[in-house]
Amino acid sequence: MVDLATLVKSFSNLRTIVVGEAMLDCYSVGEGKRLCGEAPVPVVDGCTTTSFAGGAANTAVALRALGAQTRLLSAVGNDWEGMTLLGILRREAIGVEQIVRDGARRTLSKHRIGAGDHLLLRFDHGSTEPLGPHCERSLCRNVEKLSRQADVLVVSDYGYGIVTPKVCETLERVARRRRLIVAVDSKRLHRFSPIGPAIVKPNYAQAVKLLGLETVNGKDRYRQMCDSGAEILRRTGARIAAVTLDVDGAVVLQSDQPPYRTFAEAKPARQAAGAGDTYLAAFSLALAAGATATLAAEIAAAAAGVVVGKIHTSACSNEELIRSMPKQFDSDGDSEFNHRSALDEWSSQATSLHELVERVDAYRAAGKRIVMTNGCFDILHRGHVAYLQHARALGDVLVVGVNTDESIRRIKGPERPINCLEDRLGVLAGLSCIDELIPFGERTPERLVAAVRPDIFVKGGDYTREMMPEAPLVERLGGRIVILPLLVDHSTSRVVQRIRESAATVHSDGPNGSRCYANG
Repeated sequence: MVDLATLVKSFSNLRTIVVGEAMLDCYSVGEGKRLCGEAPVPVVDGCTTTSFAGGAANTAVALRALGAQTRLLSAVGNDWEGMTLLGILRREAIGVEQIVRDGARRTLSKHRIGAGDHLLLRFDHGSTEPLGPHCERSLCRNVEKLSRQADVLVVSDYGYGIVTPKVCETLERVARRRRLIVAVDSKRLHRFSPIGPAIVKPNYAQAVKLLGLETVNGKDRYRQMCDSGAEILRRTGARIAAVTLDVDGAVVLQSDQPPYRTFAEAKPARQAAGAGDTYLAAFSLALAAGATATLAAEIAAAAAGVVVGKIHTSACSNEELIRSMPKQFDSDGDSEFNHRSALDEWSSQATSLHELVERVDAYRAAGKRIVMTNGCFDILHRGHVAYLQHARALGDVLVVGVNTDESIRRIKGPERPINCLEDRLGVLAGLSCIDELIPFGERTPERLVAAVRPDIFVKGGDYTREMMPEAPLVERLGGRIVILPLLVDHSTSRVVQRIRESAATVHSDGPNGSRCYANG
């Protein structure tokens, strides 16, 4: 079991560089209570303007906020926007010494004007032509120099003249020479396939454009990306592709693994920007820190979720990420991060059946399709994760009923469960595919079914409808039963059996007991 807090804290040991278009994001917000006399447009009174690092500069801010040592390689002009952006980056403790200052360029900027929570207008300006030869050579030299001491290299390419063909050649040469985690976010991903990135992060629109496919809607997007996974990896040359699906989360594609999906938590629209930059930053750092792709995806989803809950161009701090992560992976108890137990975290989701019903009613009122399942989930394994992800994909909200310890003992005998309810709830809380958890102590989940009234009730392939006493109730309430296939040779009982067989082998290695550590 991985201690996620320790993993995230280790980001501070990583050195990163970002290459791409640095921008200045400005927000002018005031009150819009009247219309202009010259035209039917709102007048915004009392504007307050704030500025943030945008584009590749926001990616650098995201990496630094997560704890990594970060340097930015880009180009700005000798203008107010450039000076303001450099000042912001210095305050964020980001290395800017290698940013090229080009008097012939105008710094890229996006200026948004809003009235209250409503965005009225955005105007962009800045140079988008390719870098001149002198600035290009300087940027290439800096990439060569800084990459020698970097662990992660992130390319944030907007196609605005910074990542030229020669810069691409330099990146490819650097990637071949050093074992870097190279992450690419670009509208032109095919340009970077010779680099062989560790990860690319197209959004859905970029992915279908890359593949020349027609766009589809809703859950069909996920299926389309799963079917196209091998081709996405081939065309980008990447080991991992994380295709973001905005409100539908993301799907992570690898050549040797089944697709892995993370789910986004619906939050009010608050003009937040930068979630994609934070997603890639967290994913890249997690990979560099030794996480698997699926674990990195969950960490990235948690970090992006923090940003979505903010306003304007934002990032997720190391401490915010630790607080937002599942608490089953407890840290060393450092009170600085205000950790709560797994049960506390679960309790914040559903403290009672009454509260769960209120939450489900709200989901249903918003037009959400409710999926429900139940089980012991004693030792969580790949079969469980695949099953729960499949269940969640059938609807919009997944409610999981979890057997209490006493009910498991009645069903499976006095030696079970292996893990107590608090631990099991904590582990399940770490899966983004689960929206609501609720324990129950009865032999069957009929009381939960009556309360939740699911649109779809899911069980695994080791069940038939006739084996489910709750099935008639589900259908009487207007729901339907779905039996999902199980992964062969993946069950808790089989895991326990293998552990016991392994323990027996260890005990038999010698009569002196020197290797008898099976109970440890």
